[in-house]
Amino acid sequence: MTRTPGFDTSVAHQARIYDYLLGGKDNYAAARAASEAVLTIYPEMAFNARANRAFLGRAVRYLAGQAGIRQFLDIGTGIPTAGNTHQVAQEIAPESRVVYVDYDPIVLAHARALLTSGGPGATDYIHADLRDTPAILGRAAELLDFSKPVAVTLIAILHAIPDSDDPHAIVASLMRALPPGSHLAISHIAADLIDPETRSGLDNLADQMIQQDFTFRSGEQVARFFAGTDLVAPRLVRVEEWRPEPGDPAGTSSVWGAVGRKR
Repeated sequence: MTRTPGFDTSVAHQARIYDYLLGGKDNYAAARAASEAVLTIYPEMAFNARANRAFLGRAVRYLAGQAGIRQFLDIGTGIPTAGNTHQVAQEIAPESRVVYVDYDPIVLAHARALLTSGGPGATDYIHADLRDTPAILGRAAELLDFSKPVAVTLIAILHAIPDSDDPHAIVASLMRALPPGSHLAISHIAADLIDPETRSGLDNLADQMIQQDFTFRSGEQVARFFAGTDLVAPRLVRVEEWRPEPGDPAGTSSVWGAVGRKR
């Protein structure tokens, strides 16, 4: 059963906070207020958002380029902005196929308008919760060929899944459905890169103002998501340290990032 939250613009939602931090316009007053409150407690959160988005671009360029991946399953895509997964992948390999998954109705509305492909490539959008892996895999198989490698991207989404829902088992079930040579890209806000006082303040704020709970995880806990894969160099690092490119935003994040190749 999909456990999607109701649509309530009076409560901040992760996707719309992320949009605001990236300078987007597709957000509501609640998200703006929550974002400003977050920045008061942890000003570096704006850099986290920019560095995380840049990591997505670099990871997809690596996957479509060096790794030769032509199929992508982007779960928790957020509101479309510049440099969406299909745009990055299809610039390198126009035949790339990309399936997006999110449960926010605002994302759905924008996806229908913006997530379109030209030429030989294709995109699709699934309105579903990450925890509904059977539904996601069933729908994604309508566009993707699971007998060939697929890259799963879980960018800044797993921290919205509490330990009680066993996110490690969710990721494992996704990867079991894919053949060797498939890849997994994850970014995750870090428990061990933020001081305890700041983390406590962010937890309290989330309880008061944000629709989803946030679970900070350590580097060791994030590394466990990559069981059964070989981590691509430089392995698990802060997102801005993963294969940096000229023009990337400068700063120090509190977000772990890595890409692994399924054995």
